[in-house]
Amino acid sequence: MTPYPLTIFFDGACPVCAREIALMKRLDRKQRLTCCDFSLPEYDGEKTGFAAAELGQVIHAQWADGRVIRGVEVFQAMWEAVGLGVLAKLSRISFIEPLLYKAYAWFARNRLWLTGRKKDCLGNSCVVSPASSRSARI
Repeated sequence: MTPYPLTIFFDGACPVCAREIALMKRLDRKQRLTCCDFSLPEYDGEKTGFAAAELGQVIHAQWADGRVIRGVEVFQAMWEAVGLGVLAKLSRISFIEPLLYKAYAWFARNRLWLTGRKKDCLGNSCVVSPASSRSARI
């Protein structure tokens, strides 16, 4: 049996991420998901055990029993939790899953730039544009 709730750590300052989480919340009729926006000033990485910089690299989630999942596996777990198990099953088809992993890896590396929030990047240190609604280092 799956140990719900599944806590999803997401970047609420990312418009794509925020829309995805808003949809999951609307579909979560059994209240299996808990969502934690790590872009908020009150986010406490010491309390959750995850630094915002780590969470900003790739989506993370944590099951009620403490197990942590990352990346595409988070989306598959969310889809199953909200009743979109068919989508999760389709995403695991042998020729689709590798494409999904590659597409998500590309999105995760480029999401700040894609959403107009990336001003400058040197190595792994990306500075979010001051023009965005929330300034932060990711």
